[in-house]
Amino acid sequence: MKVLVIEDDVVLGKALLTGLTESGHACTWSQNGLDAVRLGSEQVFDVAVLDLMLPDLPGLDVLKGLRNHLPGIPILILSAMGTVEERVHGLNSGADDYLVKPFAFAELIARLSVLERRKGPTIETCLRSGSLFIELTTRRVTRNDVEIDLTPTEYKLLEFLMRNSNQVVTRRMLCEHLWESDWEGVTNVIEVHINRLRNKIKKGFDTDLIHTIRGSGYELRAD
Repeated sequence: MKVLVIEDDVVLGKALLTGLTESGHACTWSQNGLDAVRLGSEQVFDVAVLDLMLPDLPGLDVLKGLRNHLPGIPILILSAMGTVEERVHGLNSGADDYLVKPFAFAELIARLSVLERRKGPTIETCLRSGSLFIELTTRRVTRNDVEIDLTPTEYKLLEFLMRNSNQVVTRRMLCEHLWESDWEGVTNVIEVHINRLRNKIKKGFDTDLIHTIRGSGYELRAD
């Protein structure tokens, strides 16, 4: 599982990070609500563990913010607020589970595993790389919510680059993905399409996202 932990207590946060990592899960730890919501807008997580008493935002506001960016993510509230009324309020506010501190770590792992299994098969609907976002069902492409108009070929190039973001994609790979043809004969065509795509994505922004790796190919890096 890829777990997002939102916990401002340093000792508990470090313990959760260590325990989840040693249990074989990828764990990202955030100590405040604003950072957690930002992470939810930039990355995909399988499940979130949320403390309600955070220094900057109410925990339930963080829950709503995560839901806006990751609609299907299961969220487990982990809180010292343990009365029946508090637990019921948390669950009625959108949490999928509620565990009261102090708790047994083995129980936390078991509950997270149940939540992750309940999701069932995931249908991919979007791709995100930093400020760049693709809605796969509509093929709508935006950067910081600014819509980018792409040709079908440019869209296919961008989708392939985003699926392999922060990795070098060779010209051969791009040619075979687009045309299933002899890549030697269409290298110049790839360069033309990449340059047009790069210019469209950069228009109105200061940073390039598509980088040429000399002698190898191209790499899309999140800003």
